[in-house]
Amino acid sequence: MVEIKQAALVLQDGTLFEGQLVGYEPDEKYTSGEVVFNTALTGYQEVITDPSYAGQIITFTYPHIGNYGISDEDFESSRPFCRGIIIKDLARRHSNWRSDTDIHTFLVQSKVSGICGIDTRRLTRHIREVGAMPGAFGTADEGTLLAAAKKEPGTSNTDLVAEVTCNEPYFVPATKGSESNSKKIVALDFGIKRTILKHLSMIGGVHVVPAWTSVEEVLSYEPNGVFLSNGPGDPASIRYAPETISSLIGEVPIFGICLGHQLLGRAIGAATVKMPFGHHGANHPVKNMISGEIEITSQNHNFAVDADSLNGKASITHVNLNDGVCEGMSLIDAHAFSVQHHPEAGPGPHDSSYLFSEFDQLMDRVNGGRNA
Repeated sequence: MVEIKQAALVLQDGTLFEGQLVGYEPDEKYTSGEVVFNTALTGYQEVITDPSYAGQIITFTYPHIGNYGISDEDFESSRPFCRGIIIKDLARRHSNWRSDTDIHTFLVQSKVSGICGIDTRRLTRHIREVGAMPGAFGTADEGTLLAAAKKEPGTSNTDLVAEVTCNEPYFVPATKGSESNSKKIVALDFGIKRTILKHLSMIGGVHVVPAWTSVEEVLSYEPNGVFLSNGPGDPASIRYAPETISSLIGEVPIFGICLGHQLLGRAIGAATVKMPFGHHGANHPVKNMISGEIEITSQNHNFAVDADSLNGKASITHVNLNDGVCEGMSLIDAHAFSVQHHPEAGPGPHDSSYLFSEFDQLMDRVNGGRNA
């Protein structure tokens, strides 16, 4: 039986929401972070364990969360890096033959706080109108929560990658039975998801290295291609990465996703900007400017590449149809491309999964794609 404790959420502008505490209760009696919303209908476990949510409190717009429990097979990282979750209705029981535990127990074990009973429709509309902002929730009094919210810096000008990248290199072997799995790929880990590694391992063996790995060390693996992973926070704060990526351009084929896309942009001199409330969900329409096809995509980012700052160094390959944001680019004079959305999904549709095959084919064209 879960003990019900009254709790509240207070945003930095003083907006108050009342609810009940779920999951872990920290000693401070509150949790703070930047409040964002995710519109996916399923996949709450994958969302919670996505390292790209470091520093953020996730609001789920789908009202009923927890009904199919938590499965050990569905983690996107070793643990959650988000600050907390906000939900409307917590399922009283979970029912799924794959589940290993319920979401409340999972949150307690992971030391992640949650708040339920919140009017998430009202909260989402407020964020859409005024933009994502810091907030704090918990069992502390309203004054304490407001002070914590005002003290919270948010995700701008903060290197959150340092919280999520691996400490040491590790190797993910190629998937057995794949027809084209003898390539060497080096993945710069800015907060990489396990589903991405599953896709890459169908192409070849993947050497995952920390975000600050030098050019010399990356090339020492003699890779057929370099992958720039997803990750959290402000790309402008990851000052060590663009210089490394810039030195890799022209040396080896490159494919970037999400933060990797933004860092590739900064490596060629483009600017990145913070969006009002970002893209977080599994139903964003994106137009492929090469084929003309519309893809429904999974998204999770607060920042974007400023298309007007590409200055002819890259062509735009994908555009978000909701707001016109640059969703993909291909460098003009180098074998490198990237997308803002998540072709691996997890959760979400698989319309864009072909991009991993394009990376495979790019490596084949450039260097034969295989090591002796």
